[in-house]
Amino acid sequence: MPKRKRKPLLIPLGLLAALTALLHFSGALDRLDNRLGDFLLVHESAARRPPADIVLVAIDQKSLEDEKLAEAAGSWPWPRAVHGELIDGLQAFQPKAIAFDIFFNEADRFRPESDAVLHDTAQQYDNLFFPSLLLTDGRGAPLSALPESFGVTRKADANPEATAPLMVPLVLDMKNWQGGLANFEEEKGSDRVGRFGRVQKNIEGWQLPSLAASIARYSGSPLPEQRRIRLHWYGKPPRIISYSDLFHDLGREQPQLAPSLKDAIVIVGPTAPGLNDFRPTPVNALMPGTEIITTAIANLRTQDWLRDVPARWPLSLLLIAALTLAFWRRANPATTGLALLAASLTLFVSAYFLLPLRWYVPVGAALTLSWLAYALFSTEAFLRERREREATVSLFRRFLDPRVVDDLVKTGELSRDTKPEAREITILFSDIRGFTTLSETRTPEAVVELLNAYFSQQVEVIFRHGGTLDKFIGDAIMAFWNAPADNPQHAADAVAAAIEMGEAVDRFKQELTDGGAALDAFDIGIGVHTGPAVVGFLGSDDRLDYTAIGDTVNLASRIEGCTKGVARVLVSGATRDACEKSAPDRFDFANHGEFHVKGRDQGVELLEPKKAKRT
Repeated sequence: MPKRKRKPLLIPLGLLAALTALLHFSGALDRLDNRLGDFLLVHESAARRPPADIVLVAIDQKSLEDEKLAEAAGSWPWPRAVHGELIDGLQAFQPKAIAFDIFFNEADRFRPESDAVLHDTAQQYDNLFFPSLLLTDGRGAPLSALPESFGVTRKADANPEATAPLMVPLVLDMKNWQGGLANFEEEKGSDRVGRFGRVQKNIEGWQLPSLAASIARYSGSPLPEQRRIRLHWYGKPPRIISYSDLFHDLGREQPQLAPSLKDAIVIVGPTAPGLNDFRPTPVNALMPGTEIITTAIANLRTQDWLRDVPARWPLSLLLIAALTLAFWRRANPATTGLALLAASLTLFVSAYFLLPLRWYVPVGAALTLSWLAYALFSTEAFLRERREREATVSLFRRFLDPRVVDDLVKTGELSRDTKPEAREITILFSDIRGFTTLSETRTPEAVVELLNAYFSQQVEVIFRHGGTLDKFIGDAIMAFWNAPADNPQHAADAVAAAIEMGEAVDRFKQELTDGGAALDAFDIGIGVHTGPAVVGFLGSDDRLDYTAIGDTVNLASRIEGCTKGVARVLVSGATRDACEKSAPDRFDFANHGEFHVKGRDQGVELLEPKKAKRT
């Protein structure tokens, strides 16, 4: 492929590289992947249901407003003895585990006896889980001091003096510090949406488990080696029992709700709006934090969290490379756009149907970069085509009637007027006299330069008088009038052009100062004839010329040949008659009699035109 076709692509590729870097370092590409991924997850998760054995005991608005519970517990925060009673009552129905999404890190100074009830009750059971929190700042405690119940593991290269600012359940005995971190795993520096669940937090070689990971491990599920998992959401929340309903149910002689919790993982946590434990997730802008924990537990137990496929850059490079190749080969932008649309839909649908297979394929950034590349390439192709069209039009205007060129540019096809047809036209032939003598005194390069200057001057005169340039024949010029556009005064305009072309030659000779005797011999002869001819685009399927053919053309050429030694410009009687009909006062004609030309038995009346003198 020629280099000229490849080089323009460097500009849009350079702009694309700069924009890609800007979008990448600003985090925009991450947001694009996340937004489209969230959209797909919302629709894919609608059909998913959480495991039935994970139950959320919700501290909801109903529980906060329950009068009977308020008589026993008062207003929120309730005394911790209430939670102790709930634990003690539930254990009789053999749940697999009971976990709290409530922090017990500070003692209740006003109700220490209530803390003691929870402390003593919790010591009796091994299936209890309580959360801790890793703070962003504050004084760190030595990790080596954490009890075995916390579930921390230590790598061989762990720092023995490592510390971390932890908020642990100090109200409880260390035996009951079983649980882990309950921090919300938000996207840092992005939209702060929670898309991941923490498995473990590594602090200088010490691995602290998350609350969800500890519960999943306790239930017998193996944990992944990775530090966090991409959560695979559910269309509905887990089974929810109001805290107040369960509390009252446990007080009955024959409970109805509690027996259904046998072998279940029970999570106790706040869902009431006033408790402000809501977090943004892909499927819910305000999801209770406890539901995020239940989702993480369910994913870990069933091993169906989403596995990330690092597809952003491979897909981007593949699509952009395909677009580059298409525009490098100058494929139709519309066809290329349709192909990119088909590829985009295929990737979109594929990413959706891969979610049930537990594969998360980010395609938002790749598709955005591809369409950005398409926009840049299309813009460059449009500008390049426009430049080439303008160059082509400029080139064609040098040898084709501007009206024909304008018609082709506007319609993209030959109009009715430019198709071959028989019509009356006026033909002009011009040929140089003494050119051979002049060329012998100059180099070939100088001869070409002289001819180009001469032709430019002569063609400018033809176009100014509305003529159509047919062709250059060596050093001769052929032009005609009344085609493609109708011109009632075509004969008069052709004669006027012929007279001015002679005047232009005189000016041209004055500009040449190095011709000597050869320059004196330089002159032109012009023959003009009016008559019928076939005019239009003629030629093969591969090449067409806008031209005129017929006896009128031949006769005009013969008349030009008769000018030698007679006059610079000669016109036929037919041309004289057409001029007198359309512009009777425009010219005077000097009759030079009849001439016999090749191919004709009868003589042809030839006249020399001159501009009419005005009185």
